Order: sequence, then C-alpha cells, then structure tokens
Amino acid sequence: MAEKTKKKKLSASKSKTLILLSMVMPGAIWFLLLRYLPMAGIILAFKDYKVYTKAPSFWNNLMHSKWVGLKNFKFLFATNDSWVYIKNTIGYNVLWIILGLVVSVAFAIILNEITQKFVAKAYQTMMFFPYFLSWVVASYFVLAFLDPTRGLLTHWMSAHGMTPIQWYSEPKYWPYILTICNVWKNTGYSTILYLAAITGIDASQYEAASIDGATKWQQIRYVTLPHLRTMICILLIMNVGKIFNSDFGLFYTVPLNSGSLYSATQVIDTYVYRVMTSTNNIGMSTAAGLLQNLVGFVCIITANKVVQKIDEDSSLF
Repeated sequence: MAEKTKKKKLSASKSKTLILLSMVMPGAIWFLLLRYLPMAGIILAFKDYKVYTKAPSFWNNLMHSKWVGLKNFKFLFATNDSWVYIKNTIGYNVLWIILGLVVSVAFAIILNEITQKFVAKAYQTMMFFPYFLSWVVASYFVLAFLDPTRGLLTHWMSAHGMTPIQWYSEPKYWPYILTICNVWKNTGYSTILYLAAITGIDASQYEAASIDGATKWQQIRYVTLPHLRTMICILLIMNVGKIFNSDFGLFYTVPLNSGSLYSATQVIDTYVYRVMTSTNNIGMSTAAGLLQNLVGFVCIITANKVVQKIDEDSSLF
C-alpha cells in the first residue's frame, strides 16, 4: 500500500514537472534562438567582414574574412568627437536614472493616494499610453510644437512679440527637450511598477501609523518608502547596466537627424550607425555592441556589490 502511494506521488510529481516545463519551453526556445545562438556572431567584432560573391553565405564570409583583432574597437576612441558622444551617453543616462527614479516614485505615491478608482485608472492609462508609442510618432508631436514655421511654440512666440527660436539648429536647448521627451515616454512604465509595490503593502501598517499620530507625509516616509527600497534598488541596478547604451530612436528621430545638433544629440548608438552606413563595416558595429554589453555587465556587477554592502536583501542577485 505504501509503495503504491509512493508511485502515485512520483507520477503526480512528474506530471506537474512536465506541465511546468511545457509552460517554460516557449520562452526558453525564444531565448535560445534569439539571444544565445546569435552570440556566435561576436566573432565579427574581431574580423574585417567581407562578402564573397562566389559563395555569399554568412558562414563562408565569416570564415574567410581577415582577422583584425581589436582594430574595430579603435574607431570609437579615434576621433575628436569621441569625448562628445561618450560624455553625452553617460551624462544623459545618469541624469535620466536619477530623474526617472524621483518622478516615478512621486507619481506612484500620488496615484496611490487617489481614492476614486475611475480617476486613478484614467491617470494610469494616460501616463502609460506614451510608453507604447514609437519615437517616430513622438518626433511628430515634438515637431508640432517646435516646427520653425508652423509650430505651436513658434506661433505663440510670434504672437507675443518674441523672436521665434530655430529649435532644430540650436543645440543648447536639446538636453532639456530630450529629457522632457524621455520622462514623458518612460515615466508611466516605472510608475506602474512602483504602484504595484505600494499596493502590496499591508494596510494595517498605515492604520497603525495613523493611530500613533503619523501625518500623511510621515506615513510615506516611514512606511511607503522603506517598502519600496527593494524595488528601487533592483530597477536602479538594471538601469545602471544600460549606462553605456542609449535609446537610438530618441536621439536619431526626435532631432530629425539634424547635423547642427550633434554636439547635444550625438551618442554612441547614433555615431556607430552613421559610421556603419558610411563605411558599410559590420565589424565596427558589432565591436561597439560588444563593448557596450561588457561595460554594462561590469556596471551591473559593481552596482549589485554596492547594494549588497548597504542592504543585502535589496540586491538583484
């Protein structure tokens, strides 16, 4: 009898395992085909990739292309503009990580304080909607305001006796414009994540704080923010890992690829794209992507170690 019971439990365990594996399998196959297998192409970063007309297959081209070592990496640091786009990439990311954290947490707390569910859901939808728009669509929204002849701001400035600004030829305004665009598009997504964490806080803790005489600000400080610490640290670590990357769509389409704005809008991704299209050198773009991922990996490990020293429970791994 005991043996039959044991066999039934083993069979049930195997059945449950198969069900769980079948659920995981589509995602595992997706990662294998689209994330792990393409990693073999990293070798392109160390070769001068050429297309051979006699047998123009990828593997034949790859095997017969000349090995150039680290030559493809040098172009990132070989020009006078290297410091400009590296500074822009890191500077924008640092600013947006800090600003995105503050704004997202603030909006999440505000939305949580709205008592009318319909109003709260409406605000959530309006904030989350821009996240699904492409930067091409967003660039037309920006153009509607900044167009030098028909833009809303241009007409407003003319109507008030001011000289219209040529936005698409003045680099000094674009750090602010790009920051506003980034916050407008991405804040909603982060806000939803923080709001989900807030709604998971036990309501009895707020009741206890209220009974003890805590004001609303004190409840936020001593109840809400401590419970958000883990979520903040995890998202912060993940964002630090992308500090050497940039949103290509934002920096390429919103400024309309204006050459006069490169001092403010040129970042690593747009620079690599422009070099690759002019030289048709795939090895250079692969080298840039590999370097960005290596720097991101180091940043994630470093940030995680720092968080572990401060609060081990809030670390990513």
